[in-house]
Amino acid sequence: MSVLSRACLIAILVASLLNIPAFAANEAPLGLVTQAQNAQIGNTKVDVGTSIFPGDTLATDVGGTLRLKFGASQLYLLSASSASLAQTATTNVVHAMVNRGTVGFSSNGKDQVELEIPQGILHAANGEPAYGQVTITGPLEVVISAYKGTLVLDYNGVSREIPAGKSYRVTLDLEAAAQPQTPTGAGTGSGSGSPKRALNTGSLAWSIVAVGAAGGVGYVIWDILSESSSAPKN
Repeated sequence: MSVLSRACLIAILVASLLNIPAFAANEAPLGLVTQAQNAQIGNTKVDVGTSIFPGDTLATDVGGTLRLKFGASQLYLLSASSASLAQTATTNVVHAMVNRGTVGFSSNGKDQVELEIPQGILHAANGEPAYGQVTITGPLEVVISAYKGTLVLDYNGVSREIPAGKSYRVTLDLEAAAQPQTPTGAGTGSGSGSPKRALNTGSLAWSIVAVGAAGGVGYVIWDILSESSSAPKN
């Protein structure tokens, strides 16, 4: 009887191990990698053609680049950058939490991409085609550039547009919105199931940034990243 029980236990363990890839395969990928240089998913080096799934954290080393395709829209990371991916449950929008560096997107207006930064959620205006990027320059500071189409930054229920050809330095001022002390034992009311970090409750300070050189460099970078090795430009 002990031999039979042991054999059954081994069979169950083997079956459970064989089922692990099946569960992973049932999760639909968000997109795939179309260009990669000195880039990783977690601690694993990423190659062209790699599928990207919700929950993946992407990163590039100094001098590295990474470009992803989601339907007809794209996301890219420049040198020394990192972002974590998710997908909104209701709208199927690809959500990228920018951790550091420079992250940009190109949206065709149908397959939407949004970037989360401490200063809010950045996306294309009204589902229209757009191309822009963010560069985190400090713990509370970011530069937002709109290269094509209008971008919108949503923060604490307030939206502000960034028109094409404009760049803004946006600083989060936490001292401008000091919160009253919460009584001992009171709940915070924050949902633990949300994949997004809680946005701060300070105010945003905006200042225009000259886009002449920066805008030209940004467009050239995107043009290079967008060029397919299988279909080179004439």
